[in-house]
Amino acid sequence: MFKTIEEIHLGYLNKDFCPSEVVKEYLKDIDKNEAKINSFVEIFREDLKDNAKKLDDQLGSDKLKKSLLFGIPLSLKDIFLVKNYKCSCGSKMLKDYISNYDSTVYERLNVQSSLIIGKNNMDEFAMGSSTETSFFGPTFNPWDLSRVPGGSSGGSAASVSAGTSCFSVGTDTGGSIRQPASFCGVVGLKPSYGRVSRFGMIAFSSSLDQAGPITQNVKDSAIVLDSISGFDPKDSTSINLPPTTIYESLVNDKYSLKDFKIGVPYDLLETGLDDEIRTNFENLIKNLENLGCKIIDIKIPNAKFSVATYYIIAPCEASSNLSRFDGIRYGYSDKNLDPKDLEEVYINNRSKGFGNEVKRRIMLGTYALSSGYYDAYYLKAVHAKKLITNDFNIAFNDVDCVISPTCPELPFKVGEKVNDPLKMYLSDILTIPANLAQLPSISIPISLSKNNLPLGLQLTSQKLDEEKLLKIAYSIEKEVGFNSHPSIL
Repeated sequence: MFKTIEEIHLGYLNKDFCPSEVVKEYLKDIDKNEAKINSFVEIFREDLKDNAKKLDDQLGSDKLKKSLLFGIPLSLKDIFLVKNYKCSCGSKMLKDYISNYDSTVYERLNVQSSLIIGKNNMDEFAMGSSTETSFFGPTFNPWDLSRVPGGSSGGSAASVSAGTSCFSVGTDTGGSIRQPASFCGVVGLKPSYGRVSRFGMIAFSSSLDQAGPITQNVKDSAIVLDSISGFDPKDSTSINLPPTTIYESLVNDKYSLKDFKIGVPYDLLETGLDDEIRTNFENLIKNLENLGCKIIDIKIPNAKFSVATYYIIAPCEASSNLSRFDGIRYGYSDKNLDPKDLEEVYINNRSKGFGNEVKRRIMLGTYALSSGYYDAYYLKAVHAKKLITNDFNIAFNDVDCVISPTCPELPFKVGEKVNDPLKMYLSDILTIPANLAQLPSISIPISLSKNNLPLGLQLTSQKLDEEKLLKIAYSIEKEVGFNSHPSIL
């Protein structure tokens, strides 16, 4: 398929095809490729067909003209609740959980008459950078099936990359939208914290988690953000602002790269970058300068502490959030157990219900929050988070956005890092700072490596300035002209 939201919408307006025909093609591609990729944990096949048929009769209605998402097939990361469907969070702990209400993200997409294909695979409870920790098995990168698609929203990125969903909504706690988008050659947007409601989105790290779109291009990201953003009284972290209207300004406003100042944190990029990534990034910078874009060397001195800071704050919050899953009130319960006491119930259900990475982070977080260690670890991490935020605020006095490679490395092989958590954690070194500072950040594909693997560029702007961020990203996207898709499928 590989049609954008705009292209499908135009096809509906011209009556070139109807929603049921589009759905039929997506399901055909899923039947052809899904067994190789494993990007879905559930497909809502019958409901999808029924809902598409209902929309066939509305092609000439005002609803189509008002909603760019009318009849657009999408998928959701399996962390968003959809009433009467399973929501597993990629975990054995929730493998049989049926949602009894809808997440706000799904509600807002459903109101637009979009069509949900199903739920995407993910790292267990969003903990991972490769989508290998899922209870339902790993997802594979459509560009090279021997490699990971990134994580934790790897299923979402892989499905969009493979053309088995037009767009997906994932979540980003430390790079979990942008890193898989980079690995899979698609666009991934992490909005400002609080821009999109977290209601009905199972929590990993409450102060960092943010929902955002994974799409074919930047304009599609704007369309989806305009639809899912806006204040939600059911979410205490939601910012009291109306939905964005970025797509209209992206298309209609007059602007060019000459209008923007772009900052590059060269000191952060001195070591650790793959040679191909460095070369492609440096070539892009030269091209931007030739186009009249102002490139400024900036400093974000405390960003070097971002990984250490993140892996204190996120596990601490995960330890608190996942404490409810004890097999008594929520989660997996071993029916064959004849326990001698309550402690045995907790230990047995949690040891069998959670995977190794989740247990590792729960223990790390519980340790850091324990008496005598709270001040030494968690409190220092909170202070470091403030320093990183302040560094960005200072940088934005001089520049409109900060750019860097999205990832320091190319997509790695399946199994390459699964037994080396510290090495895995470092793959998020360039994405984590935006989460700690609660800033909007986007990854766009810019080129292919010698091995035909996608390379991503990350752009980060001031909090709540998604409009400027997407204008710069859209301008670069047009200049780069990346239009490649996986050829192995």
